Amino acid sequence: MIAIVKEFVREVHLRHDRAMDVVPSSRIERDLGIDSLGRTELALRIERAFRVQLPAEIVAGAETVLDLVQALERAQPASERIAPSTRPAAVLSSVPAATEARTVVETLEWHATQHSDRLHLTVLQDEVTSIGALTYGELATRARRIAGGLIVRGVVPGDRVALMLPTGIDFFVAFFGILYAGAIPVPIYPPTRLAQLEEHVRRQTGILGNAGARLLITMPEARRLAGLLRALVDTLNAVDCVADIESAAAAVDLPRSCDPNAVALIQYTSGSTGDPKGVVLSHANLLANIRAMGSAMQASSADTFVSWLPLYHDMGLIGAWLGCLYYAAPLYAMSPLSFLGRPATWLWAMHNFRATFSASPNFGFEICLNKVADADLEGLDLSSLRMVANGAEPVSACTLRRFIERFGRYGVSAEAVAPVYGLAENSVGLAFPPLERPPVVDRVDRDRLATSGVAEAASPEDHTALEIVACGQPLPGHEIRIVDEAGHELGERREGRLEFRGPSATAGYFRNDEKTRALFHDDWLDSGDRAYMAGGDVFVTGRVKDIIIRAGRHLYPQEIEEAAGALPGIRKGGVVVFGTSDPDSGTERVVVVAETAQTDPASRASLQARVIDVTTDIAGTPADEVVLVPPRSVPKTSSGKIRRSAAKALYEAGRMGSAPHSVALQFTRLILLSAVPQMWRSARLFREALYAAWWWTVLGVALLLGSLAVLVIPRLPWRWRAVRWTARTALAVMGVSVSTGGTERIPKSGAMLVFNHSSYADALVLVAGLPGEPAIVAKRELAEHVVAGPLLRRLGIPFVERYDVSASLQDAEALTGLARAGRVLVFFPEGTLTRRAGLSGFYLGAFKVAAEAGLAILPGVIRGTRSMLRSNQWFPRHVPLSVEIGEPIAPSGTDFGSVLRLRDAVRSAILARCGEPDLGGLAKPEPPQVVA
Repeated sequence: MIAIVKEFVREVHLRHDRAMDVVPSSRIERDLGIDSLGRTELALRIERAFRVQLPAEIVAGAETVLDLVQALERAQPASERIAPSTRPAAVLSSVPAATEARTVVETLEWHATQHSDRLHLTVLQDEVTSIGALTYGELATRARRIAGGLIVRGVVPGDRVALMLPTGIDFFVAFFGILYAGAIPVPIYPPTRLAQLEEHVRRQTGILGNAGARLLITMPEARRLAGLLRALVDTLNAVDCVADIESAAAAVDLPRSCDPNAVALIQYTSGSTGDPKGVVLSHANLLANIRAMGSAMQASSADTFVSWLPLYHDMGLIGAWLGCLYYAAPLYAMSPLSFLGRPATWLWAMHNFRATFSASPNFGFEICLNKVADADLEGLDLSSLRMVANGAEPVSACTLRRFIERFGRYGVSAEAVAPVYGLAENSVGLAFPPLERPPVVDRVDRDRLATSGVAEAASPEDHTALEIVACGQPLPGHEIRIVDEAGHELGERREGRLEFRGPSATAGYFRNDEKTRALFHDDWLDSGDRAYMAGGDVFVTGRVKDIIIRAGRHLYPQEIEEAAGALPGIRKGGVVVFGTSDPDSGTERVVVVAETAQTDPASRASLQARVIDVTTDIAGTPADEVVLVPPRSVPKTSSGKIRRSAAKALYEAGRMGSAPHSVALQFTRLILLSAVPQMWRSARLFREALYAAWWWTVLGVALLLGSLAVLVIPRLPWRWRAVRWTARTALAVMGVSVSTGGTERIPKSGAMLVFNHSSYADALVLVAGLPGEPAIVAKRELAEHVVAGPLLRRLGIPFVERYDVSASLQDAEALTGLARAGRVLVFFPEGTLTRRAGLSGFYLGAFKVAAEAGLAILPGVIRGTRSMLRSNQWFPRHVPLSVEIGEPIAPSGTDFGSVLRLRDAVRSAILARCGEPDLGGLAKPEPPQVVA
């Protein structure tokens, strides 16, 4: 049965056959996208394969694939024998993902039970040398032993256990050992060198204290610090290593929790030692994110992931390791230090193990460009790569171009290089580009974006244009919105604060109620980034806060400022730290500006050296530049707070350290600089609020007048003229311009129009723009509405049942009769609308009606309504709208295959012109702008 359903899903959803797992619990409509007519065709294929006749009511009521299997028990033998389909060899040889798992532990248990000897991961010393490997069975066995050792040490379910281990077998078995014991792993990054161990551990006491860690698992060399750490962290009972824990394991019963909402991981942002923010992630969060990313990547056990990403970071821990665990894809992991020491190791490991997936922050791509010689690449073949993701820090368009240009000679296609967007608060991934799409770069007018927040396309002659990389579209089941300062959602190409929500999102920060409250805006989470949306893609323009992203790590300026300000000779409160883009390295440079009264060159050089040392201690990386300036040079607000953005602007303008202006003049300049933009923003918000109030007032009056006209006018054509005039007048009074094209193609009768559906305003636009008395098909629920029902019936609107299969087929017959009687039918075949930009899959009912009645379908495109009034957003925006009617497409027959072809042809025509991404996987839009 599963083989038959898979083959059918592959035919109906041509591009998603690998991403759709079919298991007994798969829901036929929601999970597999099979609508009522598709269900009927599937039943026919099942009957042919099993040579039976299925009861129609069981097929109609089946919710899952298992229900179809059980329907066979009540099936009658078919009158004639039909040979069943042969199951493809690829299906027999593949290893399925752990789709039934509810927790990360269940994921490992499932694989260990199904294929214990299957290789799970290999730890690499270099591109060929393995220093350890684990099968699923070995990982589960060793993890259970670790769990027994932890329980002997007094660890109980819910305890936090910190992991400070480098990439190696110990990390993997310890992580799952903690989970098997019912405890919560807290990964923290290990020291770069053992010589720094003591100072490094001291810096982690803030995280350990916030987490309330019961135990720290680390290298054997760190056990001597147990006394120190226990004195600094009240909850910490011991510091231990994997070997000792495993050797002391006892035969004990392990706790068994199947709660998907239990905490699986606390992910601390690297560098957050002064004010720790531990992102709390449940098993459900992790699995939802892994499944969503896997769907976007079409991941399977046939893939191979090669990674150098650190395991204390969400991209390496969740995206690389746990993703491979779930999909049974082999993982080849190497230490970040191996990569940084010899970047070619990563490239050759991908070559040797025929990697299909990998990932890196932007600086990793730059390292490969700048640190790997051509002689080291001779014979390199990276053609196996299906996706190498660029994420975790700002993505550079220049880096993408150079990487594609250079490594394209070694098999890396432009389509394989994927800029992505994510954050720990959403587990790891939030937005991915479509597969097989080259990177898309938006060139926008720099001044327009800076002054008005509008990402207006720059002219080709504009050499100062700002290039912003598209980081993809929201993962399945996740949403992104851009809001202004008042929290109102913005339309296309309007920059604002990026907020998100979805099943991968955290419930908050561990033991930090203040930060958690700031994170949530109702049920939306604040990303801390500024961005805009265009064509369904998210374009990140910068960070709301002043976090510095250095080589994939987040550095917090406040900590460095405080430590540097405590140095003798540095004026306390006179230190500012910020990051500035470095195109040569592909990451951000750390700049420290410190006020001092010292004028002696030797003393100043000594101060600079000490500031670099302090920065290294706090951030794990030295400052790239230390600028010593006279007292009162660092810009501050009137309340004494440091203005990092103003300091950065002075530095980049080359004016940092120049003779300071008077305090009064500085305050005046800063107030003037900030007052003008704030006035413009306030004026814009006020203007938009007034427009929204006017918009709803006009709509309310129009609905009232239109309803009265429909109720009192005796003839249907007259009613439609009155409603059309009312709608057009309302749009004009709202100030909404609607351009139309192709309406001359609409015949007076005997045709069907099919439109994309992106907003509740779509109906208003069509009423205003379509000629005659169009039969705009509505869902049956509206027929029972006390107000809408009578009005729609007076306009001759037909209603259809969306859920009951038998009633739906009756409605289809009624619509066929209506079309043959001369009415022009109008359909929204997506069935419903969503907030997410994009064209969803089409239901087959409209196309079945067209095929049966021999009606040509005119594909129509409505643009702009999603930005004007998005679903679940009641704050309308002033944007232009357009309606375009395409050339008619005639059905080629009435069989199921002809209906499918008609649907796909119409959908392709709409997709090519709607300006939104493909969410249904049935056709490809026209090629986007490609990085060249």
